[in-house]
Amino acid sequence: MNRYAYLTTGLAIKALYDISKARIHIHGQENIPTGSNIFVINHFTRIETFLLPYQIFKQTGKPVWSLADYGLFESGLAGFLEKVGAVSTKDPDRDLLIVKTLLTGEASWIIFPEGRMVKSKKVYEKKKKKGRFVITAPTGKHPPHTGAATLALRTEFYRQRIGTMLEKNPDEAKRLMDLYQIDDAEPVLGNETYIVPVNITFYPIRAKENIMSKLASKVVGNLSDRMVEEMMTEGTMLLSGVDIDIRFGEPIKISHYMKASAIRKDISLEAPINFDDSISAKKMLRYAASDIMERYMSSIYSMTTVNHDHIFATILRHMPFAEINEMDFRSRVYYASSTLNLNKLIVCRHSSLNRNQVHLLTDDRYGKYDNFISIALESGIVERKEGKLYKEMSFSSSLEFHRARVENPVAVIANEVEPLSEFQEQLRGIAWQPALRIRHNVARHLIQKAVFDFEKDYTNHAKQEDAKKSPDVGAPFLLKSDNRDIGIILVHGYMAAPLEVKGLADYLNRMGFWVGAPRLKGHGTSPEDLAGRTYMEWIETVEEAYAIMRNKCFRVVVGGFSTGAGLALDLASRVDGLSGVFAVSPPMQLQDFNTRFVPAVNVWNKIMEKMNLNGAKKEFIENETENPHINYIKNPISGIREIELLMDSLGPRLKKIDIPALVVQSIADPVVNPKGSRKIFASLGSEEKEYLLLNIDRHGILLGDGSERVYKAIGDFLERIR
Repeated sequence: MNRYAYLTTGLAIKALYDISKARIHIHGQENIPTGSNIFVINHFTRIETFLLPYQIFKQTGKPVWSLADYGLFESGLAGFLEKVGAVSTKDPDRDLLIVKTLLTGEASWIIFPEGRMVKSKKVYEKKKKKGRFVITAPTGKHPPHTGAATLALRTEFYRQRIGTMLEKNPDEAKRLMDLYQIDDAEPVLGNETYIVPVNITFYPIRAKENIMSKLASKVVGNLSDRMVEEMMTEGTMLLSGVDIDIRFGEPIKISHYMKASAIRKDISLEAPINFDDSISAKKMLRYAASDIMERYMSSIYSMTTVNHDHIFATILRHMPFAEINEMDFRSRVYYASSTLNLNKLIVCRHSSLNRNQVHLLTDDRYGKYDNFISIALESGIVERKEGKLYKEMSFSSSLEFHRARVENPVAVIANEVEPLSEFQEQLRGIAWQPALRIRHNVARHLIQKAVFDFEKDYTNHAKQEDAKKSPDVGAPFLLKSDNRDIGIILVHGYMAAPLEVKGLADYLNRMGFWVGAPRLKGHGTSPEDLAGRTYMEWIETVEEAYAIMRNKCFRVVVGGFSTGAGLALDLASRVDGLSGVFAVSPPMQLQDFNTRFVPAVNVWNKIMEKMNLNGAKKEFIENETENPHINYIKNPISGIREIELLMDSLGPRLKKIDIPALVVQSIADPVVNPKGSRKIFASLGSEEKEYLLLNIDRHGILLGDGSERVYKAIGDFLERIR
């Protein structure tokens, strides 16, 4: 191999991926041993052939050769493939070359145990209670290849035989060293042979016309269906952006298989053994190769990086009914993704599954549902009729092998996680549960999560001075009623806690409403906790409260005080199906003189942090609170900035709010400027809206004298909705 050509071509591959939108994530690189390694990798695209050698070389510093489909060498890629260290699967000297380079340590190797690309990702069959790996290919079904295991066994066999012969038969040792071009036996004997399982998962998988397929059609002319499909699928992945998760599993140490007496006997045989000679331990080695193959196939697919598409596709596959309620479907995926994470069942998961999944129940702001359902509709797996969704096409429909990724991508996605047996069982159970049970489970999960999050945060910040308040101040609560017609979400203000809205909650509960008061992240614990929070975390808290109430009551109204009012309006601007919204003293424009200096203080703090002068940072200002039994006495600068970001993002969306709305403001509010609340009221898109201006000389008008006037105004507003 020309090492210079190899390195130069590797730089070309790096340049290609630098200009693409692919995002490569490496996991488990600490599992790569120092030794003679064969990397066994699942094979779904042409991308692996070019990408993996370069990525593994980056991790090990050792050239990586690979076996490539002989068909590629019959195209114009032959010269390029040879430069990157690819060897044709039909090369007559391939096995000898692999064993020789592994013994000398000249290179590591990549072998695809599936034998070729498995575009359908159908590699697993369930037989009764057990499953087995079976590769579905154009030529029919076959078990995964044991070639990688056989070559690893042969390498370790000859490594140990050379060491044994150096003592027993030096002439045979020299003959073997000449055969494998070994100048010095010491490095060979000091090494070991390993098989390293590797999984590569692409997300998302989408196939569509792109600039590569269009250009190729114009330049080359009539392309085969196979080539068009590959350019559509793989070109789209690279050009439109794809996450590529590469995971290295625990290595399989081959020397353990050399301990069998039959193999030891052949290792010690003084008579010459040529490379292709049949030996008495051949049957034993074949059994060993089969065992190793099962081990690395299980390891490869146990490392599949599970993502949202896998969960959507698997639940859709298992759902036993044709008509599908879309919110019910999303709720099942939410419940699966959230509870599977808690149970640690998904060991290898896409980074997007590590976040809060409540967006699946609200506005789908990351497009997880919309992106999946669009390909399900395009491929005919589901169909919308009169606003309802129906499962149409069978996941097991036979497709032309090379068209599977284009014609039935949902089935391909579902096939990829079939080997994850526990995952399949859990999702099958979720798919079969009645819709009412799913609603109950989602609500119960979210209620437990709210309690757990508070208890964890309160405990973590118990040593902070402001956390000495009773936990009753910060604990979220839910007040039930016999009437499930309307549920109310009440969101407390900045630096406060759910206790701030308890009086209003009791008033509304006596009127017959369910009332839930969530705890915004960073509140009810300590100012230091609040300083590390973002407004997106507050938004997610309100969304979780909405999801609880939506699963408990037929209709939901959201309201809040101060920053909580801004969060209530934010929810109403993004989520369909709310019956009303009320905002008490929403903080669109603040009165406090100190807030004007927040941007400058933020810049100052960043400069001090870069200069390692953390002691010079100004992180808090004093808070002269009206309710010291509830509010913090220190106000984090970062928190004020988060309020500004929240309200800045809300402003352009106020016109989207078209449900009944009530805005309440005190003209004498020392914190919130009434001009801001009037601006909010004017911007609302609601036909039925009301602005109530009171004259109470404080900000916290939900507590103390005059608060009953606010309660009555909100109660009257809710009665009109009811």
